[in-house]
Amino acid sequence: MTDQRIEGAAAQTEGQVQNGLGRMTGDTKLQLEGKMNEVKGKALDAYGRVIDGLDGLVEKAPAQYQGKARQGLDFARRKPLLTTGIVAGLAVLLSGLGRRR
Repeated sequence: MTDQRIEGAAAQTEGQVQNGLGRMTGDTKLQLEGKMNEVKGKALDAYGRVIDGLDGLVEKAPAQYQGKARQGLDFARRKPLLTTGIVAGLAVLLSGLGRRR
C-alpha cells in the first residue's frame, strides 16, 4: 500500500467527518470543505492503486528496463500532480492525433 492510498483514506475520512459536522450544525462551508476532502481522498486512493499496479508491472519487465521504470515510478510517487498533468497532456495530444486521420 502506497503513501498516496493511506493519505487518500485519511483525507476521505476527514471529509466525511467534516461533511457530517457541517450537516449537524448547518454550516454549508464546512459541508463543502468536507465534500472536497472526500473527493481529494478518493482521487489519491485511485492514484495509489495505479502506482501499486504499475509497481507490479515493473517486476515483470525485462531486467534492462527495470531501472528506468523504477525511476519513473519514484518520480510519480514524489510528484503526483505533475505526473497527472503530464499523462493528461499526453492523452489530449494522442487523441488529437487520432482524430486527424
